[in-house]
Amino acid sequence: MTKQERGKIILKRLKNRYGKPKTALNWKTPWELLVATILAAQCTDVRVNQVTPIFFAKWPDPLALTKAKLEDIEQVIRPTGFFKNKAKNLFNTAKELVKKYNGKVPNTMEKLTALPGVGRKTANIILGNAFGIQAGIAVDTHVKRLSFRLGLTKQTEPNKIEQDLIKIFPQSEWSNVNHLLVYLGRDICKARKPACELCPLNDICDKNIQK
Repeated sequence: MTKQERGKIILKRLKNRYGKPKTALNWKTPWELLVATILAAQCTDVRVNQVTPIFFAKWPDPLALTKAKLEDIEQVIRPTGFFKNKAKNLFNTAKELVKKYNGKVPNTMEKLTALPGVGRKTANIILGNAFGIQAGIAVDTHVKRLSFRLGLTKQTEPNKIEQDLIKIFPQSEWSNVNHLLVYLGRDICKARKPACELCPLNDICDKNIQK
């Protein structure tokens, strides 16, 4: 079985299990998704979803955030961890959006990754979910772990893992690949104790253990 054939099986079985996937972050606009994704670094989506309603009530758009005090931003996002660095990135990103893009979130990889606190993973999430642009596959901790366990890659760096995955899965499914592997990682294929006997991919999994 080729990796491409395995990829087709993975998509089919996980779609059958989880239906139409979507990000667990709550958002309505590209700006809200951008903020939520930045806050989600080293933090659970559940915690982020508890913080963002308060954040957006105070600062519903980039222009509003540029008028905020840094310490006020820090106070609101404190529960997400690393709040000082995240507050600076959000504030500076808001200023960039107002200055360069009339307060709108850009829809290209190059422009997004030039924003403070926005790496390729974050840009992929925004492009795929907010704009429907399949520029790549967001590789978070779940995707990294499951890609290795399933034998889809031997790489350990997210950018290299992404390059392996985009050769396996059709471009139209790149956003879904992230969501489906995240669902499986949270539900069954957990880091410390994967429930292999319950996994719909058990018979095609290499069961690699990443050191």
